[in-house]
Amino acid sequence: MKIQQHTDNLTQLTRFGCVNAYLVREEDGLTLVDTTVKASAKEILAAAEQLGSPIRRIILTHAHADHSGSLQALIEALPDAEYGVSAREARFLAGERTLDNGESGKKLKGGFITIEAKPDLLVAEGDRIGSLEAISTPGHSPGHLSFIDVRDRSLIAGDVFTTIAGVRSTSRINPLFPFAGMATTDGPTDLESARKLAGIESSLMVVGHGRMIKDPNPAMRTAIERATGL
Repeated sequence: MKIQQHTDNLTQLTRFGCVNAYLVREEDGLTLVDTTVKASAKEILAAAEQLGSPIRRIILTHAHADHSGSLQALIEALPDAEYGVSAREARFLAGERTLDNGESGKKLKGGFITIEAKPDLLVAEGDRIGSLEAISTPGHSPGHLSFIDVRDRSLIAGDVFTTIAGVRSTSRINPLFPFAGMATTDGPTDLESARKLAGIESSLMVVGHGRMIKDPNPAMRTAIERATGL
């Protein structure tokens, strides 16, 4: 697992060169955002130990298996840590695989796992988990969340954007890295979420797949223009 320190508070953990999770430092310990793929728990715990702080909270941007794959193992290894996810994504993790009335998209896309653990926190727009403020960004998955650190405006955008072979919206398939786009359930809604994030001034952006981008708003706007064919 590759470990990169982006700020005093934000550390990126990367499996297989393209699947990211993040450790966010708080006064009482660490918040883990996403868990990467299955069998990553030991390396995530080792990274937290290297940072010298315990993981106090685990939150998900969404329930796709490349973000939730090690969730159950980490919950078992960290019985005192809180686990949070949006109410919509919690239903996928409980085994549901259907779209609600009013949700667009031909079918639910992306790979999901089912876990036994129930969330301690059902996270919604505007909720604060430590220093992270939740932003509702559906489309890639119906209950997708992004998070911004209110201390320094670091944005964790999940799979609304990718930064492999350039900054791209996942509302359309990037031929150079097609997987995130292929897993997007509702492209038009995902594009609106991209516009929402582009309207929030951020100091840097990190994503589920790709590298960190400093001063990301211009690149986000360019990605939206590319996705809309302008």
